[in-house]
Amino acid sequence: MPHLESLIQDPINIKSVFQYKFARVYADSGRYTDAELLQGVVLEKLKQLLGADHPDTLSAMGNLAATYCKLGKYTDAEHLEGVVLEKRKQLLGADHPDTLWAIANLAATYHQLGRYADAEPLDCVVLEKRKQLLGANHPDTLCAMVNLAATYRKLGRYADAELLDHVVLEKRKQLLGADHPDTLSVMANLAVTYHELGRYTDAELLQGVVLEKWKQLLGADHPDTLLGMANLAATYHELGRYADAELLLAVVLEKRKQLLGADHPDTLSSMGNLAATYCDLGRYADAELLSHVVLETRTQLLGDDHPDTLLAMANLAATYCKLGKYTDAEPLEGVVLEKWKLLLGADHLHTLLAMANLAATYRELGRYADAELLDHVVLEKRKQLLGADHPDTLSAMANLAATYRWLGRYTDAELLQGVVLEKRKQLFGADHPDTLLAMANLAVTYRRLGRYTDTELLEGVVLEKRKQLLGADHPDTLSAMENLAVTYCHLERYTDAEPLYCVVLKKRKQLLGADHP
Repeated sequence: MPHLESLIQDPINIKSVFQYKFARVYADSGRYTDAELLQGVVLEKLKQLLGADHPDTLSAMGNLAATYCKLGKYTDAEHLEGVVLEKRKQLLGADHPDTLWAIANLAATYHQLGRYADAEPLDCVVLEKRKQLLGANHPDTLCAMVNLAATYRKLGRYADAELLDHVVLEKRKQLLGADHPDTLSVMANLAVTYHELGRYTDAELLQGVVLEKWKQLLGADHPDTLLGMANLAATYHELGRYADAELLLAVVLEKRKQLLGADHPDTLSSMGNLAATYCDLGRYADAELLSHVVLETRTQLLGDDHPDTLLAMANLAATYCKLGKYTDAEPLEGVVLEKWKLLLGADHLHTLLAMANLAATYRELGRYADAELLDHVVLEKRKQLLGADHPDTLSAMANLAATYRWLGRYTDAELLQGVVLEKRKQLFGADHPDTLLAMANLAVTYRRLGRYTDTELLEGVVLEKRKQLLGADHPDTLSAMENLAVTYCHLERYTDAEPLYCVVLKKRKQLLGADHP
């Protein structure tokens, strides 16, 4: 059967080739709706001209599936990728490189659907087959290793992800050199793993190296350079360096506007990130304005039901919560939850996150019974989907404990918080920010139970650890200082409490301004 190159003999087929190429241009420029339309036309033409089983037809089907993913049509993408995979198995065999790429693509779509447990075995198959066929050092083998590491991260298996990231990094350094783009990409991945492990200083170091290398190799305006800048800004955010994060994010936003246009998905992502940073800087009006722009633009471009639109809606709701506008946040979160249920199902991780967010808003509105109901559902579903020890499961447990505390069920709260603290120590270590947060939460419950000595002990540890890890001026450090001051007051140690309150007030004025809530 003829290939695409030979179709140029026929004027009708020339049109098909042009449509194929224009579809790719549309996809590369973020015009996914236009790409989808053309790719659908190309696919149908190739089916007629070459047959449904021709390699070029299957490639076109794969391209359309990729565009479906960009448009958030993950179920449609999964269907096409399943067809491509089965056809390639029949035509080429289970071990053919194109078949393995089809498996990898399906695993990536499972990722988007939150089906990480389904993605993992596929990623493992691809990795093992490529090791056998191509060798441990082949670029495609290393790519499979990168994909498996990403799945491990989503499953909360950060130690396994870190191990694979290290292997790939060393291999690529040896094979390609320290400055090769693929080497830098995996260095960025390792930084993400460090980020998830709470090793923000290690993440910052790697991200700084990656950013400088990208600038030298690709220039300050290249998309990869801007992505590196955005990643470093995210780490600054975790370190409480909001002003530094804002500076980088503002640069990224302006560059992406110039290069990609104001409506490009990456530009809108930058705008959303900057809005989140404005929130932490107390610039709520600016955050709300940007969040509205992102939501309106995504609604116009992608429709009400696109995943990116729903994420923008969730972000606007989060901004409303920061502003104390919980009655405005609640209906948005309700819409997001219902849309995720329809699009992805009741058990998808995005759906459960939306449910957790709505429960948090119910807590703020004093609707503790409603919050408890949702918290229970999220906890049970995450246990089933992710396991009892997954970080997201532990977060759900912590949320339920918070609701119990508001309901005055301090003993129930204490029990759950003790479990969360011990599990996080095992998973992340005693110094991880999430471990320290669990310790701080347990301390508050001890205070409610009148166990002030136990409270003081935990809060003293949290304060010292946060000073070491995050610095004396980090917002979380200042919160720990304030909590300890409150406990000192309960213990009638007012002379110990007063200087702590003074430090907190002075630092917050410097960091956030005198008018910050």
